[in-house]
Amino acid sequence: MSLKEILLWILLISGGGFALLYIVLWGLHKRNSHAVRRGRIYSVEEGRKGKAVLQRELQALLHKLYTLCMKVPFLSGYITSVRKRLAGQHAYDEYKLRLQTMKMTLFIWGAFTCSGVVLVMMKPGIEFAILAVLCGVVINSLILDMAISRMEKRLLAQMIELFANVRHYYHQHGMVEEAISEAADLAEAEAGRHARLIHEALTDVDPHEALERYYESAPNRFLKAFAGISYMVMEFGDRVDEGGSIYLKGLGSLAREIQLELLRRNKLDYLLKSLNVIALAPVFFTTPIETWARSSFPSMDEFYQGKLGYITKLSVYIVIIVSYFLLQKLQQTDETGYRAGRGRRVWEQKLYRFPIIRNVVDSLIPRQHMSSYFQITRLLKESGAEVKLEWLYIRRMALFIVGLVLSISTIFFLHEAEKTHILHAPVQSGQMFGRLSPVEQKEALKQSEIDRKIMHSLNMRANSTYEQMYVVLEHNANGTATPEQLSTNTRRILQKLKDWNDEYIKWWEVLISLIVGYVAYQMPMLLLYLQRKMRRLDMRHEVYQFQTVISILRVMERMSVEEILEWLNRFSVIFKRPLQKCLLHYEHGPEAALDLLKEEAPLPEFQRLVDKLHLSLGKITIREAFDDLESYMSYYFEQRKQEYEKIIDSKAIWGRMIGFAPMYGLIFLYLVIPLIGMSFVQMDNYYEQIQKIQ
Repeated sequence: MSLKEILLWILLISGGGFALLYIVLWGLHKRNSHAVRRGRIYSVEEGRKGKAVLQRELQALLHKLYTLCMKVPFLSGYITSVRKRLAGQHAYDEYKLRLQTMKMTLFIWGAFTCSGVVLVMMKPGIEFAILAVLCGVVINSLILDMAISRMEKRLLAQMIELFANVRHYYHQHGMVEEAISEAADLAEAEAGRHARLIHEALTDVDPHEALERYYESAPNRFLKAFAGISYMVMEFGDRVDEGGSIYLKGLGSLAREIQLELLRRNKLDYLLKSLNVIALAPVFFTTPIETWARSSFPSMDEFYQGKLGYITKLSVYIVIIVSYFLLQKLQQTDETGYRAGRGRRVWEQKLYRFPIIRNVVDSLIPRQHMSSYFQITRLLKESGAEVKLEWLYIRRMALFIVGLVLSISTIFFLHEAEKTHILHAPVQSGQMFGRLSPVEQKEALKQSEIDRKIMHSLNMRANSTYEQMYVVLEHNANGTATPEQLSTNTRRILQKLKDWNDEYIKWWEVLISLIVGYVAYQMPMLLLYLQRKMRRLDMRHEVYQFQTVISILRVMERMSVEEILEWLNRFSVIFKRPLQKCLLHYEHGPEAALDLLKEEAPLPEFQRLVDKLHLSLGKITIREAFDDLESYMSYYFEQRKQEYEKIIDSKAIWGRMIGFAPMYGLIFLYLVIPLIGMSFVQMDNYYEQIQKIQ
């Protein structure tokens, strides 16, 4: 299919979609006009009621569609995965959750269908079917991430207004539950829903258990902190410190955190806006570029249909995929994505039960007295990976095998494709510009068929001599070819035979496959290092949240270190395991338990906090130990603000480089460099012909 036909089909589809949309809108307008003439709508209010009725009908249709799709096995699994991604933003609202899930699903399917139709129209076949599936996966992830990010930012903006209303009504009533209840009535939909859930948990018969259930569904750490601080003030009462009410100071601290988070997200979205689409766009332009180059430069057929063309195309696709996923990582803003007790891979545990696999894994794992064993176990602990050491090595072995098999299969496919190209490619005429006429194209294919027949008659032997080939060609020509033509054809077919027999897997290709497998083997370790680096920022966020909690608890009467540790355990996500171990060992010795806590959590800021708790065991009071907490909190806030600016600047630089890398790769690797290379080859051929003329 030519480029003109592709663009024509795209234009027809767009025009058809526009016409269908116009007909639907015209029908709705006609319906409203008939209603006006019949006297059904007499005012703007009644018109709005008509729109509300239509909206309710659409929502009912989406709910029916949701119920039907959940009965289909494959569709139900996909819809469930979309529902899980949206569940945090629509807590305990089943109606809204189903509605949003179905809207998002239909939108993703529509985008996937459009992109798939465009790709298949360009070049139907297995290659573009695989690309269509790849685009579907990328579009699914892209649309869901964009939608969830927009919901999260909307919720954060609503929470700032919610906290302001809570402050206002707390000044009026002096009661936390009343302030939250009245603020929830004025809040917008998402923030109001969470405020009502927090109010129900605080007024429950067992508020501690109800809050634990809410913590599991809370979409961000700010809502969990708000619920916990409100419960602490309800249980212990508010205190007036030097700066005023400790509850209002806690709300102010949370509001500052949310404002900082909103500014960071907005700036990051502005700097990285549309880069995902730019990185994905080259997928749709590989075939048009190839079609144009082959139609304008016949010599480019040799490149695009050969092994180098496949390697270049594969490299462009790899660059697109890697760039997209790197951009996804750069745009990631969920700092508290880690959850203790999650992330286990059952398949590694099942594979480890086989004796052969167990013996191989046990031979690869370092011995417990070796330094590498302590390094890996410490890395697992610091990265928060809920994976045993044996499971980690099973994963590494599986990735090594997958990388090795894929690379060997790719090399084998490239060799077979090159063999097919050598046998069936039209004989090049030496023409560099323009397009071959149908007669010339037919003649080139006929000559290729003759070459293939002669090569098979010689049993594809690479050691065929010039004389043997010349005799066969002369016998096949039946006196219709000149000696110069026979000599030229002989050299060409001998070169084809040599090239065909050279297409076998060589030792350096096996070495490349082993290197690819080794890189795949090391990927889990690289991801653990990256996860540990990203998790340190999460740890600092949680430590700042701990400081906010301690700033309230330290002024409470009869507060002990064990009670503070219990409250920190309720709020914790990343430090939950170390805090639970500390509480279990606390009765056997507080000092030893705190020392264990420092060993389990190596972050310096958290260790400094534990040192202050250590001092509070009897030497000084808790209030005296944390007398400089306000200054530390201000310092940490400014430090994190500065870190955010550095991270955003670096992400913007890397984002622009990564986002445009696929476009540069497509233009230069797939068009410019091959054109230059083919130009030099053609110039060499012309130079040789000129030398022969002289």
